Amino acid sequence: MGTPLDRKYASKSEARAEHARLHEEIAAHDRRYYREDAPTISDAEYDALRLRYEALEKAFPELATAESLTKKVGARPGEKFAKVKHAVPMLSLGNVFSDEEVLEFVARVRRFLGLDESPLRFTFEPKIDGLSCSLRYEKGHLVQAATRGDGYEGEDVTANVRTIDEIPQRLRGDHSDVFEVRGEVYMTHKDFAALNVRQQESGKTLFANPRNAAAGSLRQLDPTITASRPLHFFAYGWGETSALPAKTQMGVLEALRGYGLPVNPLTALCESAEDMLAHYRLIETQRATLGYDIDGVVYKVDDIALQERLGFVSRAPRWAVARKFPAERATTILRDIEIQVGRTGALTPVARLEPVTVGGVVVQNATLHNEDEIARKDIRIGDTVVVQRAGDVIPQIVEVVTEKRPHGAKPYQFPHVCPRCGSAALREIDERTGEADVVRRCTGSLVCPAQAIERLKHFASRNAMDIEGLGDKQIELFFQEGLIRTPSDIFTLEARDRASLTKIKNREGFGETSVRNLFAAIEARRRVPINRFIFALGMRHVGETNARRLARHFGDFESLRETARDAAPGSEARARIDSIDGVGPVVAEALHDFFAERHNERELDALLKQITLEPMPAVASTSPVAGKTVVFTGALERLTRDEAKAQAERFGAHVAASVSKKTDLVVAGPGAGSKLKKAAELGVEVISEDEWFTRTGQG
Repeated sequence: MGTPLDRKYASKSEARAEHARLHEEIAAHDRRYYREDAPTISDAEYDALRLRYEALEKAFPELATAESLTKKVGARPGEKFAKVKHAVPMLSLGNVFSDEEVLEFVARVRRFLGLDESPLRFTFEPKIDGLSCSLRYEKGHLVQAATRGDGYEGEDVTANVRTIDEIPQRLRGDHSDVFEVRGEVYMTHKDFAALNVRQQESGKTLFANPRNAAAGSLRQLDPTITASRPLHFFAYGWGETSALPAKTQMGVLEALRGYGLPVNPLTALCESAEDMLAHYRLIETQRATLGYDIDGVVYKVDDIALQERLGFVSRAPRWAVARKFPAERATTILRDIEIQVGRTGALTPVARLEPVTVGGVVVQNATLHNEDEIARKDIRIGDTVVVQRAGDVIPQIVEVVTEKRPHGAKPYQFPHVCPRCGSAALREIDERTGEADVVRRCTGSLVCPAQAIERLKHFASRNAMDIEGLGDKQIELFFQEGLIRTPSDIFTLEARDRASLTKIKNREGFGETSVRNLFAAIEARRRVPINRFIFALGMRHVGETNARRLARHFGDFESLRETARDAAPGSEARARIDSIDGVGPVVAEALHDFFAERHNERELDALLKQITLEPMPAVASTSPVAGKTVVFTGALERLTRDEAKAQAERFGAHVAASVSKKTDLVVAGPGAGSKLKKAAELGVEVISEDEWFTRTGQG
């Protein structure tokens, strides 16, 4: 598996644009995987993004800046745990995907060391699909445990790790005063299945896979929850140590086993490259019977002195590499195609399959991605299909066995209305290219039950309507009990509660005072600035900035509503919206889709009977920063980033995300990095947070 550049670029700017897009996409996936334990793509898809990103940097070396993801590991640790700085960074491994790449890795090591036919041993170990963890022992006692985090700083999970039976609180035998053990926390298939049964019985969210379950269990604020989860540990290496107990990788692992730490029994010593390939093929056949997830194998130079000579490149050691497993496949029957509607209104087709075992896991459902994918592969209900567990996470249909297609099978017709609410389901058109977005979306965002809970949460959130006391938990409860289904229901809640025999105050978690405060908070939001209201509606592509632009341009909501409703492609109304500085055709299309949907129109009528819209707060045109472009960077101490942005805009400034020639002012807090350097290069004025307060007349 590789990802060479499959086309030549007309200019470096094209390559730079793709590199920037990949940077944002990969960083988001890193955050979801490492910090939120909720990956949204498969390992194989992620690896493909990484390989493409790295290929671009090899072709265009100037893209490999200090901020490049090739120089980073994982994601920054979350905020809910104390931070631990790793004395020795916890770096990641490079990946290979074929026998040829393994042989090239061995040859590369030999070339670097100047070895020809001299013996060169490698250790072989299964690559556990869990959560990396570092255990610090001082004088044999466990004193600290930390997650990988971004490789340089992790989360302090000491209290939770102490609940894992397989991790000794005190090491056995002779060992150095300081010994930092590196390993992987994981969960077995059997324990994972039992945990999900308990989750279901208690009405809690099910875990997607054992890796997520292990990571979520270890990163609990309450150690008693971690203690109730069946976690396991394999040691595979070390970090800081005052002395190593052996001169080889294998020798150190044997010492760790002697200390009382679990070491994977399938770890082996390979005498040659052929031996390395043979061990890989053997573990591949045993994989489904191991009882825990592995997503590949790891090869390491056994001689520690040679490891030190080889050193590191970028974010990985030269002396080790991970070989990933290919996605596993099986053949089965497609029984049906079900359309699911996501919280953003995206219609996603899901294949319902005759159950089949793929890599030791029973697969009954698979993603079909979108309607173009169904048409491209000509997937029909009743077809015999090849199913693949891409990266062992998300099953997908690879191809159709057309010679087994049943007589009379018809091409699948993707719905053009939302199956949940009946609203139109449309694909956005890029007016510049005329191409349609691959995703078809429900336009009934205010009324669609599939989107309702998330839309209601957004509507009531701090930067939108800001209804204190109506948080995520309250919205979920009220929605499930049928008290709030649409935004307008929020403002009739008190009247309906007075008329009801089942009072909210009598429900668990509520009381007379909390309900009174909630009703008062709702009442206080019956008057709201128009820009907040526009943002609260949750229209696609209309964030806070565009909500302010629209509010300033139209002045009142009805003008916006009427113009957007009439803004069909090519119309005068569309041209008017397109002409608004910073808005453009994509937003115009989204506005038209939203206001042209009759379900949304009815809900807006109901909502506007309950509230009064006020002009948005005036911009301070006489402020010293009015009209200036400001960038905030580093850790602000007196303001949150959202507060800083709102404050700057209130003073008439424009807030940008990056420093450029158009930047007038940079406000830098502790830890400011590349943006501060860029400001210095461009000669942009830089001030501290305290100086910002002084300049804007706030003391």
